[in-house]
Amino acid sequence: MPYASPQADSKLTSAVTTSTLRKMKADGEKFITVALYDAPMSAMAQRCGVEVLLVGDSLGMTVLGYDSTIPVTMEQMIYHVEAVRRGNDKSLIMGDMPFMTYSTPELAMENATRIMQAGAHMVKIEGGEWLAPTVKMLGERGIPVCAHLGLTPQSVNKLGGFKVQGRNDDQAEAILKDAKLLDEAGADLLVLECVPSELAKRITEAVSMPVIGIGAGRDTDAQVLVINDILGLTEKPPKFSKNFLIEAGDIPSALNKYAADVKAQIFPADEHCFK
Repeated sequence: MPYASPQADSKLTSAVTTSTLRKMKADGEKFITVALYDAPMSAMAQRCGVEVLLVGDSLGMTVLGYDSTIPVTMEQMIYHVEAVRRGNDKSLIMGDMPFMTYSTPELAMENATRIMQAGAHMVKIEGGEWLAPTVKMLGERGIPVCAHLGLTPQSVNKLGGFKVQGRNDDQAEAILKDAKLLDEAGADLLVLECVPSELAKRITEAVSMPVIGIGAGRDTDAQVLVINDILGLTEKPPKFSKNFLIEAGDIPSALNKYAADVKAQIFPADEHCFK
């Protein structure tokens, strides 16, 4: 039986699409993104006006107890995308593509199809210039793509840990170049994770697609946090996160406060940003 999502008090009056988000970028209006994994939280996010939901492979660490995102499988992602979709009919839902499920354009097409059929409106993939042909092919076949640059968790072993990216000039220019190439290839959104605020600002201004930041300063078009961090469930929270439950007192109020603070550009504050 489908999850019954209360709709009466939803702040989202119509379904959010890629066109909605591009207009918000053009109008200078910040939008809200939350990474979450189940139907009840998905329904609550809709009631709180959250425009974009990310069913992230972060569930490997936040839900399944892994020490990275690498062990997450397609079956696990599909299970959680289906759950999130049952709770929400207004937010745009992105589904992460797990480690090595998009290493070739053909493999990406096969697995992206499965994520979309599970209920996602868009897939997210990590990587730079090498993914441009995949982004182009998926887009031509009707599959929207969110690119992901900066700290890319699936590459943690290559990066040598969870570290800020783009602090030296060469790294910064490489990330900027990748962003432009993915934009030209037709990517619909971009997540920038753990990059200096000034670099994130340059990239946001340089590309036509909306940019979602996490640990990327306040000048991106949107912010994303994992629901566990918003609710203070992470034992060692990252610098870029904030426990909104402490101030808000209950879960719906915490989610509402996060959304309101992003819209008002109160969050992220200086202490949540990297230089």
